[in-house]
Amino acid sequence: MFRTIDALDVKGKRVLVRADLNVPAKDGKVTDSTRIDRSAATLKDLAGRGAKVIVLTHFGRPKGREDKYSQKLLLEPLAKAVGKPVAWADDCVGPAAEACIAAMKDGDVALLENVRFHPEEEKNDAAFAKSLAALGDVYVNDAFSTAHRAHASTEGLAHLLPAAAGRLMQAELEALAKALATPEKPVAAVVGGAKVSTKLDLLGNLVARVDYLIIGGGMANTFLFAQGKQVGKSLCEKDMADTARAIMEKAKAANCHIVLPVDAVVAGEFAANAPSKVVPVDAIPEDMMVLDAGPASVEAIIDRLGGCKTLVWNGPMGAFEIEPFDMATNAVARAAAERTKQGKLLTVAGGGDTVAALAKAGVEDKFSYVSTAGGAFLEWLEGKTLPGVAALDIK
Repeated sequence: MFRTIDALDVKGKRVLVRADLNVPAKDGKVTDSTRIDRSAATLKDLAGRGAKVIVLTHFGRPKGREDKYSQKLLLEPLAKAVGKPVAWADDCVGPAAEACIAAMKDGDVALLENVRFHPEEEKNDAAFAKSLAALGDVYVNDAFSTAHRAHASTEGLAHLLPAAAGRLMQAELEALAKALATPEKPVAAVVGGAKVSTKLDLLGNLVARVDYLIIGGGMANTFLFAQGKQVGKSLCEKDMADTARAIMEKAKAANCHIVLPVDAVVAGEFAANAPSKVVPVDAIPEDMMVLDAGPASVEAIIDRLGGCKTLVWNGPMGAFEIEPFDMATNAVARAAAERTKQGKLLTVAGGGDTVAALAKAGVEDKFSYVSTAGGAFLEWLEGKTLPGVAALDIK
């Protein structure tokens, strides 16, 4: 169990909020403010209740203090998102931060400079965490996407001040609990992407937790190869065949049904609109490569989802970036979105390419929850303890 900001009395208090405002930027301008906009709910809530809201975040991967990683460019979009001016301090500890916070009134919002300008942040240095804690009375973690890292501002601080989860963190944890901790069964998982080797822990954890494991993308080729099928010039980790067979055995023992493609869209090259054809998976030509699951596979997957109550999605079904090899990802995603709309399926998705793939299919706002936390979402799916979340547990 974790505490939320509803349990906090924040009036007149200095509230340190660890947000994740590490947004894409070009030429000193933010190009996508999604993360800033999503963080605004917590900041507005706290400010509205009379807190002095002090935002801690990181931007990029600086080696010490580097001007190109200054967070000053976040001020304007952050002020727009919270609907009020945001004060600025050009350091996150020391005199600059102290002066900025001393000048704040109840309901004000301030942004401090990049916590990663201090190497002690990523080392979770105890003295640095204490310097940060001295600036606040309460700590709120609203950065699930950095919760897999035990840094001073994501984990250390939670042990030094009364701590709670912000609105974003709360929404993420509640969605994830519904999807895997206490799901409505049957549960299906779609796992796609290029390589089995990068998702071993994920597959190992999921076969023990889901009823159907639907494998797509380049990973599916490795599983097909492990079953003795020829995959032509397809992306395939042939040295992972034994591992794939072990996962299939583990799934069988756990009564988890692994769903692999029965047909495939093949082409001679990985290029947009390359001449392609559909073939059964046991007739993939030697000189061609699998770039998507075929229509019969898609139909079987959609049919399977028809009997499920919960779906977890990580990774595309094929080479979704280029047409026409986005067909399977789009079709399955739209079918899942439709069942979500009907109230028949809880859909939780996340991780790197997944968000882009769902956006391309036009359904990123039609799933129950789409996580923008790449590494943290993946580690959670792998069943790992996230230090930033564990630190919020009510002892």
